[in-house]
Amino acid sequence: MCGIVGYIGKEQAAPIILDGLAKLEYRGYDSAGMAIAGEDHQINYKKAVGRLKVLEELTHGGETMPGTAGIGHTRWATHGAPSDVNSHPHFNKEKTIAVVHNGIIENYIYLRDYLMKKGYEFISQTDTEVLAHMLDYYYKGNPLEAITKVMHRVEGSYALGVLFADQPDQLFAVRKDSPLIVGQNEDGCFIASDVPAILKYTRKVYFVENQEVVRLREDHMHFYTIDEEEIHKEPTLIDWDANAAEKCGYEHFMLKEMYEQPKAIKETLMPQNNPRIRGDEITIEELDMTDDELRAIKKLHIVACGSAYHAGVTGKYVIEGLARVSVEVDLASEFRYRNPILEEGSMVIVISQSGETADTLAALRESKARGFKVLGIVNVVGSSIAREADKVMYTWAGPEIAVATTKAYSAQLIALYLLAMKLARVNNTVTKEEYQKLLCDIKLLPDQVELLLNNKNHIQKFANRYIGAKDVFFIGRGIDYAISLEGSLKLKEISYIHSEAYAAGELKHGTISLIEDKTLVAAVSTQEALYQKTISNMVELKARGAFVLAVTNEDNKAIEKEADYVIYIPKTNAYFTNSLAIIPLQLFSYYVSLGKGCDVDKPRNLAKSVTVE
Repeated sequence: MCGIVGYIGKEQAAPIILDGLAKLEYRGYDSAGMAIAGEDHQINYKKAVGRLKVLEELTHGGETMPGTAGIGHTRWATHGAPSDVNSHPHFNKEKTIAVVHNGIIENYIYLRDYLMKKGYEFISQTDTEVLAHMLDYYYKGNPLEAITKVMHRVEGSYALGVLFADQPDQLFAVRKDSPLIVGQNEDGCFIASDVPAILKYTRKVYFVENQEVVRLREDHMHFYTIDEEEIHKEPTLIDWDANAAEKCGYEHFMLKEMYEQPKAIKETLMPQNNPRIRGDEITIEELDMTDDELRAIKKLHIVACGSAYHAGVTGKYVIEGLARVSVEVDLASEFRYRNPILEEGSMVIVISQSGETADTLAALRESKARGFKVLGIVNVVGSSIAREADKVMYTWAGPEIAVATTKAYSAQLIALYLLAMKLARVNNTVTKEEYQKLLCDIKLLPDQVELLLNNKNHIQKFANRYIGAKDVFFIGRGIDYAISLEGSLKLKEISYIHSEAYAAGELKHGTISLIEDKTLVAAVSTQEALYQKTISNMVELKARGAFVLAVTNEDNKAIEKEADYVIYIPKTNAYFTNSLAIIPLQLFSYYVSLGKGCDVDKPRNLAKSVTVE
């Protein structure tokens, strides 16, 4: 949510900032703005509602805003509607201090009232404007002193880029509970919310920790605590492929990332230099747990949001089925507030693509505060969850740019399969023959996913029939219900069609009243033991006029008698079917959205990394 980019160095800042903001468009935003330190101690700025292209046109690609130090921002509205005045940067009255901000200032009303009594005037409805005036209130010529005083007064989450007109040779970055990195190359220093923004310019980055301040100059940077004590930090070398943040000939990032799923699965199974399958054994070195310690786990709590939560629902079925370990799955936004019971022998697993999801981070911290170990399953190296979790298991999907996740979700499933198989092995809940068959089947998944992706044309033709759909329902039982949850979310996320997923057995308890003539229902049926149950539900739906799309295993020909259209997936272990069945549902959602003319990569109102609660 929101994006920050800053630069100070030898080059012109505005084009670099615009380029970096373009790489952060996936985070979701409704307006954009930029501030550049100009001559004569002036700050030049431009703001614009809408896509970044509007700001680029206003500034002729940054050419009309000369200067070698500046900050930029893409805003996702939280306080105040999208408008030029609510867009970032925000300023003090004299416009000598500029601030861009990600996060939420929780005590901004109190601070605003305090400042108004001191004579300060506010022109926006944002919480961020409080920061600009607070900095003005404390600024006496020492930027670091003013910033740390504000940090002591402000409550909430924030990542800040700050520019002082009378200090054009320096730029400041500040962080608390909202992601921020800084980087450096031979020409200058950078601020960014996420790695893709500056990957083109440098691979040497520093992760800013909570309540730290960074002073950046043209050729160096210094780090400070909230008490102005200087600290030393080591850089991290980012080894992502620079092309990962480019479309590389694909029409959309989402399509590109769907086609990267076989690679993401392979990399998560067999990371370079550290394969997780070695011969006949699964080795998850990141766990750093002995077999006895793994056997001591009596209960797992999986906590996540959105698609990661859906992966967790699948994980529950797989871990309980294979390893016979009890699993609870919670939405991270509910976990803390239901006062969960964490018993001795429990471990918490938090799942997040970005590693910065605010609700998931809060659940992690709550669990650790109660003295329980936390395993983070994350995609971004060095992210907050990766740094704060006791153990971290990376999903090696690479940068994911489209808001609607595909390859990161597929990699999360693989991580959960591996964990389930490891637990099953140490708990002796599967036979040697069953374990060998699991290993064989999981290794086949990348090629099977690629096969499904290469058969996309018939799915596109089917999707074109439902561009005008008003309601679509997804049903399934067991793991198929978990698949339905994710399939439904994909469709509503990017096509704006109302879509719901239901456990198929619950249809008769009210939901079936919503079925009308020609209503599309996607019935997922990959669990052989439940074939007949799902077919019975399909019969009920067709009797009420539904058009039934079935997604099932290639050997389930009996389903053709009741389904109006069937998509077959290759045969695999029943616990792994999500990895295959989700592919046609992703493609279906993509082509429906494409046919409707929606912004596939940047759906309205959504953000890639949800860094506020």
